[in-house]
Order: sequence, then C-alpha cells, then structure tokens
Amino acid sequence: MAAPTLGRLVLTHLLVALFGMGSWAAVNGIWVELPVVVKDLPEGWSLPSYLSVVVALGNLGLLVVTLWRQLAPGKGEQVPIQVVQVLSVVGTALLAPLWHHVAPVAGQLHSVAFLTLALVLAMACCTSNVTFLPFLSHLPPPFLRSFFLGQGLSALLPCVLALVQGVGRLECPPAPTNGTSGPPLDFPERFPASTFFWALTALLVTSAAAFRGLLLLLPSLPSVTTGGSGPELQLGSPGAEEEEKEEEEALPLQEPPSQAAGTIPGPDPEAHQLFSAHGAFLLGLMAFTSAVTNGVLPSVQSFSCLPYGRLAYHLAVVLGSAANPLACFLAMGVLCRCCRGCCVCVCSHM
Repeated sequence: MAAPTLGRLVLTHLLVALFGMGSWAAVNGIWVELPVVVKDLPEGWSLPSYLSVVVALGNLGLLVVTLWRQLAPGKGEQVPIQVVQVLSVVGTALLAPLWHHVAPVAGQLHSVAFLTLALVLAMACCTSNVTFLPFLSHLPPPFLRSFFLGQGLSALLPCVLALVQGVGRLECPPAPTNGTSGPPLDFPERFPASTFFWALTALLVTSAAAFRGLLLLLPSLPSVTTGGSGPELQLGSPGAEEEEKEEEEALPLQEPPSQAAGTIPGPDPEAHQLFSAHGAFLLGLMAFTSAVTNGVLPSVQSFSCLPYGRLAYHLAVVLGSAANPLACFLAMGVLCRCCRGCCVCVCSHM
C-alpha cells in the first residue's frame, strides 16, 4: 500500500482529535455550567452533590457495553460509538429547552429534567471510555496521541465557552444624596444557559461528523475483534522498520498476532507486574485520585465557595476543569514514572 499524502495524514489527525473531543464534552459542559444554573434550580447549592451521584451512576453504561459484546460478538465498536454519539447529541439538545423544568418528587420540587438528562449524558460519556479506544487501537501511536489531545479539548473548550459566558452578579448602585440606596442591579450572563447547551450540542455534532469522516477516510478499517495488522497500520508509518518498532505501542488494546493465529504465547514476565506491590500501589493511587477528583471535591466545592459568592464558584469550577487538560498536555512532554514523583503530584493536587 502506497504511503499516504501529507494532506491525508493531517486530515486524519484532525478527525481523530475532533472525534476524541466528543468523549466527555457533555459532562464537562454540565459541570462548568453549574454556577449559572444553580440559582434557578430548586436544589440550589446542593445541586453539585446530586450531580456527583448521577455521574457515578453513569458507569452503569459499561454493563450495557458488556452485554453487547457478549450478545453480538464480532460486531466491532461502530454501533456502540454511534449510540453514544446519538445519546450525547440528543441529550444536550434537550437540555437547552428543558434544563429549567422542575417537577414535584416526594412533596418537594426537583429539577427532574436536568438530572435525568445528566444521567443519560453521564452513561454516554462513561461508555465512550470503553468504545472509542478499541476503535482506535488499529491506528499507529501518533493518532492515539491526537485522540488524547481531543479528549483534552473536551474539557478545555467548554471551559473557554463558560469563561466567555461569565456569571451573573448583583451590584448596589451608589447611594443618592438623601442617603437611601436604591434596589440592587442584576447583571445577567452574556448569554443564557440555553445558548451554552446549544453551543455544546454543536461541538458534539462536530465530533459525530468527524467519526463519520473517519469511516469514509478509512474504508478498510476492520472490526475491533480482527487480530493482526492490516492495511490501516500503514497509514502513519512511512517505513516498515519504524512500524515494526512501534507496533507494540500502537496496538495496546489488540490481541497479539500469536493469540490471533491460535498459537500458545510464551510466558510473559511483565504479565505479573500488575499484581505486584508496585502495581497494586499505582492502582490504589489512581483509585484514590479518581475518587477525590471526580467524587469528593466536586460535591463539596459549591459549599466551600458559598461564602465568596457565585463568581468565586464560577472561577473555581471553570479553572479547575481547565487545569486537567492543561496538565495532560504537559504530561505529553514531561513523563513521571517513579512512585515517589506520583505521590508528590497527588499531594500537591490535594
């Protein structure tokens, strides 16, 4: 197969990045929009706690993917990816007109529409972790890096949009000559939450269109269950020697060719490293960091920022969400492989 042209490579990198942008853009967009909607929904400052539970329940979508792979083996990941993208687009599109609708539950008003659609989007985003990467496992490492770059944009772009939107505030006018101040002036956001969700929908539509473009650009892409290296592996490797050198890194989610051919692989000394003390420590550190970052801190952030007002809460949520992709971009050039360095990074995060 002839080497692809530079324009085709650049276009593929762009489509992969836009495809990765749709992985967590919906949930990240909801989080950064909380300072705007918290004043209008009945849960008030307790809304982030409700949303943390809803996002955690979104992991139930992984069970659906497991059932799909058991009931429809060999069908690949294209159908689950399309379902995830449809749920994301439809969910954010419905949030735009319905986010402020409330309904009584157990005698109290609750934002049923907002939380229900957030659950649907959380299930879609959690499922994207186990469907997008297997689809990209056939591509060489540079395209996988472009995908992770797009995942960083899924948090960075909603943060930029939220910074442009701003947050409403109340200001007291200067006291007149008689010493009696007038009513406070309400300065709303630059655009409402509905406009924000429509813009988020446009980002997700762009990501879905990028996936369709990838399917058209790579017509020979086999299903995920196909083993061995196919013509798609030649997409980003001009030389066979460099391709063979990077094959192990390029296909971390595929079966090795020996297993695909039915042969019995030899003992791998690295296979037991995951169950060593070092591997258990790293897994425990990852679990602790994920629990604190995605569960504990978001649920109490509104209460810690409450004494300082909505502007402080807005900046804390937006800048905190923007720090994650920026740190990922930094990690692309600065790698930390020692346990002591990981512990220092976690302690500095706390």
